[in-house]
Parts: sequence; structure tokens; C-alpha cells
Amino acid sequence: MFERGQEGGVELRLSRDERSLLAGLVAELRAVLDGAPGDPSLRRLFPPAYDEAADERAYRDLMGNELLDGRRAALTLVAETVEHERLSAEEADTWLRALNDLRLVLGTRLDVKEDTFAEELQRDDPRAPAFAVYGYLSWMQEELIAALST
Repeated sequence: MFERGQEGGVELRLSRDERSLLAGLVAELRAVLDGAPGDPSLRRLFPPAYDEAADERAYRDLMGNELLDGRRAALTLVAETVEHERLSAEEADTWLRALNDLRLVLGTRLDVKEDTFAEELQRDDPRAPAFAVYGYLSWMQEELIAALST
């Protein structure tokens, strides 16, 4: 899937279906960030920085757009490079951040906890496809970390 390339970059070995899935997930999260930044599934992307409500409000007023713009920029870069055969080290790092964001949002929607995968998921569970995507994103993130670490 990912292989360490020359000069610190990463070679992408993704199928057409994998590229399509990733592009769709990126577009979906981007639409949520653009249209509903208060969506509860985004809470793990923007955890509270302060315990006091007034301090938290002031922080969000000051930094909220910058945090949101950083996530949008990462998703935009993945959308722009998903068809590439090679990523620079900087692009690969941005992919890691975007993959993590995708996992956090999907995990929040699925209410993933430490013991979520303690029992085997049944195929007829309506959440099975979403859990499969969550697992795939987790594996993809691990593979990219491994490629960058070699």
C-alpha cells in the first residue's frame, strides 16, 4: 500500500477502489466541516482546551477558524494527491493527519471505545460496513507510519 520512496517520499500502491473510497470519505468530511462545523461527530477533532466555559469560548473565538482551516487544508491535499503515485514526506505527513481525522470522526459516529472490538462483529450488524471502513483507515494509517519510519 505504502512503500518508502527515494528522498523521504512514499510510493502509493492503492487500487482504483481504494482511491475512490478515500476520495469519497475526504469529500464527506470536508462537506461536514464546511456545512456543519458544530456536528457532534466532530467533537474529537476539536476537544475542549479549557475546563472553564468562558476560557473555552475565548479560545474558540481566537483559534477556531485556524484549527478548522488546518483540517480543511489537509483534506484538500489528500483530495488533490489521491491519484498520485508518489507523495513527498510533507504530503505523507499531511495524509497521516487527514487519515487520523477521518478515523476520529467515524469512530465518534460509531461510538468506538477500547472494548468495541472485544467481541466479534456479526455480518448482519448494520454497522458492519462502517466498522470495516474504520478498520481499513486504521490499517492504512499504520502502513503509512511504517513506510515513513523505515
